[in-house]
Amino acid sequence: MAAPVKERKPRHQVKGGTLERRNYYGILFCLPFVIVFLVFNIYPVFRTLQMSFMNYKGFGKETFIWFDNYKRAFGDELYWDAFLNTLKMWGVNIVLQLGLALLLTIIFNDMKYRMKGLSIFRALFYLPNLIACTSVAFLFKTLLDWQYGTINQLLMGAGIVSSPINWLKGEGLTAQMVVGVVGAWMWFGNSFIMLMAGVQGIDKSYFEAATLDGANRWQVFGRVTMPLLRPIMLYVAVTSLIGGLQLFDLPYLMSGTKGEPGRSLYTAVFYFYDMAFNKNQMGYAAALAFVLFLIIAVFCGIAFKLMNKKEE
Repeated sequence: MAAPVKERKPRHQVKGGTLERRNYYGILFCLPFVIVFLVFNIYPVFRTLQMSFMNYKGFGKETFIWFDNYKRAFGDELYWDAFLNTLKMWGVNIVLQLGLALLLTIIFNDMKYRMKGLSIFRALFYLPNLIACTSVAFLFKTLLDWQYGTINQLLMGAGIVSSPINWLKGEGLTAQMVVGVVGAWMWFGNSFIMLMAGVQGIDKSYFEAATLDGANRWQVFGRVTMPLLRPIMLYVAVTSLIGGLQLFDLPYLMSGTKGEPGRSLYTAVFYFYDMAFNKNQMGYAAALAFVLFLIIAVFCGIAFKLMNKKEE
C-alpha cells in the first residue's frame, strides 16, 4: 500500500517561501536606482531651494537672507532680457519643429504619396536627435563660419549675396534664428515619430465616415485628424517648452563670445550659470533657477488649461 501523500501549501502562501524571497530580491535590485535618484536628483533640488534663500558664494559661510534673492531676480533687467532671448529662440524652434513634423506626417500618411521604405525615412529623420549636441554645434559653427564657412561660400558663389554674412555675430535676430533652426533640425524627427504614432492610432472608421459624408482630404485633416492629434501636439509643445526655456548648450557652443551679456545668444540659463560659476553668487543663481522653474510651471499650466477648455 502506497504511503499517503502529504498535503502541501501552495508555495506563494508559505511564509518565507519563494515568492516572498523574490520580493526581497526585487527590492534589492531597485535599491541602487532609488539611492542614485535620491542623491543626484532629489537632494540637489532641495539643496538648490535652500541656497536660494541664502547669501552664498559656493564656499565659506552661508547666511540666510530669505526672499532678497527673489526680489533682486524679479527686478533684474539683464535676466529678463536673457529670458526674452531664450523665448525667441524657442519660438523659432517650435514653429519649425512642429510645422515640419506635421507636414511630413501628412505626406507619409496620405495614400496618394505612400511609398516603400517608411522605416528608413523614420530612422533618417530621427538620426539628428541621436547626435551629441557638441558635435551638432561644432558642425554648424564650421558651416556658418563668417570667413571660411561652406554656407557663405555657396551663397557668394551663386551670386545670392555679395559679402559674407556673419551668422553667429550674436547681435539682432540672425544668431537667434540660426540657433532656433538648428534646434528644430535636431528635434523635428522626435516630433515626427510621435505624430506618426498618433495618426496611426486613430480608428480608421473616423476617416471612412468622413469620406462617405463627402469630406475632401483637407476637411478630413482639419476636422478629424487635427482634433484627435491635439493631445499629442500639446505633449510635444510642452516638452519642447520645458527644454527650450532651459536652452544652454547650443548657444554656449555656437557663440564665439560665450554669450556675453547684452548679446542675443545670452540665455536665461547662461545668466545664472555666469552668476554661479563666474561671479560666485550661488545663492542668487539658485533663486534665478527657481524663478525659471516657476515660469515654466505657469506656461505648462496655461497650456493644459487651454487644452482642457477646448476638449470641454
